[in-house]
Amino acid sequence: MRTQLMQRSITLILLCAALAACATKQETGYGVGIQAERQAALDQAQQKEAAPDTPGMYLALIDRMQSQGLWFASLAHIDAYEQQYGESPDTILLRADALRQTGQPDASAAAYARLAESPLAARGLRGLGLLAGEAGDFAAAAQRFEDATKRAPTDAPMLSDLGYARLRLGDVAGARVPLMKAAELAPNNPKILSNVALYLLANGQAASAQGLMAQQRFPADVQQAIRNDAKRIADAARASMASR
Repeated sequence: MRTQLMQRSITLILLCAALAACATKQETGYGVGIQAERQAALDQAQQKEAAPDTPGMYLALIDRMQSQGLWFASLAHIDAYEQQYGESPDTILLRADALRQTGQPDASAAAYARLAESPLAARGLRGLGLLAGEAGDFAAAAQRFEDATKRAPTDAPMLSDLGYARLRLGDVAGARVPLMKAAELAPNNPKILSNVALYLLANGQAASAQGLMAQQRFPADVQQAIRNDAKRIADAARASMASR
């Protein structure tokens, strides 16, 4: 019965992804862009919106910089924003993300922790989980992500992060539900679908995993990274069994 349900879920995910691909332009690539392109984008943004006249416009500019990978530039603009408009949970989160992406984990963790009593508490917990995962502590990461999803149960990236952390702990069965939720909530998100493919490989469903990767046209390096992670998950699962 579980196998049948799983196959139905995968079929639904593939169908949703195919429909979404027809309706929208998918993201391409998983790495950062060329630095020259980033600088050109920043120059253009600064020329057009060098002096945003509302807090919302300025925050949107900073958010766009971060989406382009301009993390150091965003830190400078967060400082400028806070000088003009003051600190807020939004700027704390933007700063925490930028600090994490620029190799300042301690300062980033302190900033994420400050969001604990704010409306962005779930995002702060997710950030702490990402820091833990980057440090290789997937047990702590899974706990942070689980706490985050309790606060934001329909946040697909958080659910996907939880599933991935559980996979890296060797808990393949525990990864199934959050990953299926994430995939059905965001059927056109390539990162989430890559985690679903990873789950399928780890669960012994290589044909389904390959079908999903082919359908999504994952680049060869992404497919290889997924296979490498599947080997790490197998090792973690064996270690978990041996310790019982």
